[in-house]
Amino acid sequence: LDRVSSIAAKYIGRPISQLPPVQPVHLSSLDIRMASFDGYGVGAGPSLDLDLLPGSSSSMPNLPFQPVVISDMDKSLMSDIAANAMEELLRLLQTNEPLWIKSTNDGKDVLNLESYERIFPKPNNTHFKSPNIRVEASRDSGVVIMNGLALVDMFMDSTKWVELFPTIVSIAKTIEVISPGMLGTHSGSLQLMYEELQVLSPLVPTREFYTLRYCQQIEQGLWAIVNVSYDLPQFASQCRSHRLPSGCLIQDMPNGYSKVTWLEHVEIEDKTPIHRLYRDLVHSGSAFGAERWLTTLQRMCERFACLMVSSTSTRDLGGVIPSPEGKRSMMKLAQRMVNSFCRSVGTSNSHRSTTLSGSNEVGVRVTVHKSSDPGQPNGIVLSAATTFWLPVSPQNVFSFFKDERTRPQWDVLSNGNAVQEVAHIANGSHPGNCISVLRAFNTSHNNMLILQESCIDSSGSLVVYCPVDLPAINVAMSGEDPSYIPLLPSGFTITPDGHLEQGDGASTSSSTGHGRSSGGSLITVAFQILVSSLPSAKLNLDSVTTVNNLI
Repeated sequence: LDRVSSIAAKYIGRPISQLPPVQPVHLSSLDIRMASFDGYGVGAGPSLDLDLLPGSSSSMPNLPFQPVVISDMDKSLMSDIAANAMEELLRLLQTNEPLWIKSTNDGKDVLNLESYERIFPKPNNTHFKSPNIRVEASRDSGVVIMNGLALVDMFMDSTKWVELFPTIVSIAKTIEVISPGMLGTHSGSLQLMYEELQVLSPLVPTREFYTLRYCQQIEQGLWAIVNVSYDLPQFASQCRSHRLPSGCLIQDMPNGYSKVTWLEHVEIEDKTPIHRLYRDLVHSGSAFGAERWLTTLQRMCERFACLMVSSTSTRDLGGVIPSPEGKRSMMKLAQRMVNSFCRSVGTSNSHRSTTLSGSNEVGVRVTVHKSSDPGQPNGIVLSAATTFWLPVSPQNVFSFFKDERTRPQWDVLSNGNAVQEVAHIANGSHPGNCISVLRAFNTSHNNMLILQESCIDSSGSLVVYCPVDLPAINVAMSGEDPSYIPLLPSGFTITPDGHLEQGDGASTSSSTGHGRSSGGSLITVAFQILVSSLPSAKLNLDSVTTVNNLI
């Protein structure tokens, strides 16, 4: 109350106590709708203007990727920095000892910082000297089902970059193209970019980078792309993250695939301690490391390959999806659903949010926005998310949420009734990577189906779903443009907890020596609901109780 009163006083220009008494008025309840699924009524109560939420747009700084004026001297300096970063990247990617040593715990590559600082001295660099600075460095390689030039094209386009990594990249914008590079190969292309990276949990702060991204074709069928931080004066104070030369080497293979070697190397200033649930995962480098980038790339490229295949198996069609066009339309709809879910879960600085006390120590993070996008219902949309830990393996948690036989145990959309899969589209080699259309029996909403996409790789898994009415599903299945079908997704993210297991089976973050994953899971549950279809509506405070009850 004190906070709201002080904000109101600031807007009105005089203290609340000086305001004339307000006559009590009856406020009708706002109907809370979970997408197109009705049934969660909210009682009458006082309302709260959206602009008074802590972190509202009135107190947010302008989004940081505004156009800037870059002088020729700046461009020359950027070119030099990019060229030096490329040289460092190639040495780091192509050299093993003494720069890299194998971890005795998991066999992964670990950067030898003493050797690194000796080989790449940075006399003007003060990043290593602060006690709050942590260095994360990781390297990984693998085969990707996409040719090199197609990968390069996606990496050098900020819009495609976000679509390729929706679970990692919350925002990416090209601020300035310093050099367009060679037409057709992108070789020599240099861009100044803003990027915000996320872990899909309200407990992990996002990381902001202003980077130079530079592409160079080393030889026929071999490309290197480097990212390195570039701090313009107007950006310097905003960033707590500094990217040392990072990136990837992309080698074409004869079968149309690519071998990709990935490097992540950053300095992070933790202004506030990482929440204990994620401390091991973040401090080990796994949360934002090379393995997560590479496994996500491999999974997404499998998905693109499935999208491009015109033939569909009998099980995919199931007699429900009539054509390859219908399959592609359904896959695009599901991808938009996943992208929307990922944007709603993270702690992006573009969101205004507040944290409510919840049933656990974490609480529930709530964001509110006025939606006018064609792919969302018009009105006031509320997103809520919270994270908890379970002593159950990530694979078992994923299987529980994905299995339609166990769905009545947790999904309010099924209302405790049996659920049947009526359509199935595989979008990867792992059977868990698929799109499903589900129908709940014996509900009062016979025209409602559930669209769901699940995906899994070594870094974690997702189960994202959304109620969609039957006419809208028919539009997508017939192959028509699904862009205007309104979606408000809910779902779960499941991540290994990053702990090591001692001999007695206890999980601890202070394990030393040889260890293995404890098998525990970090689970984030999140949903979006349409609070009101009126953009001018006030957010009823009683909806806070409803949010907590739904979580």
